[in-house]
Order: sequence, then C-alpha cells, then structure tokens
Amino acid sequence: MKTTAKKIAPEDYILSVLSPEERLEAALKIAGEAFKKTKLKAKDVEKAVKTIRKKAYEKKK
Repeated sequence: MKTTAKKIAPEDYILSVLSPEERLEAALKIAGEAFKKTKLKAKDVEKAVKTIRKKAYEKKK
C-alpha cells in the first residue's frame, strides 16, 4: 500500500491555526512593517489600522 503525504507550506499551516482576530493582527503588523519606509506617516498608518479594526470587530446588527 502506497501512502501519500500532502506537502503543506509552513505559512499556510500557521495561518490555519490562528483565529480570525490573530490573523488580522498579523496582517496589520506585516502591513506596518511594509509601509515603514514609505512617505506615509505613522499617523496615517495607525488611522487606517484603527479603521480596519473598528470594521472587523464591530458587532453585526
């Protein structure tokens, strides 16, 4: 009997075990680092992060 194993990329596994909130936090940290050396000001990035968090965590009505 031949067994087959599926290769899984580590980043896919890591994302699959995180909760949606933890995934959002990770994405926002990565975005913050990515935009660190741009002309955007930290204040602009923080404002965008707050807006995204507000939309993501806002209770559904």
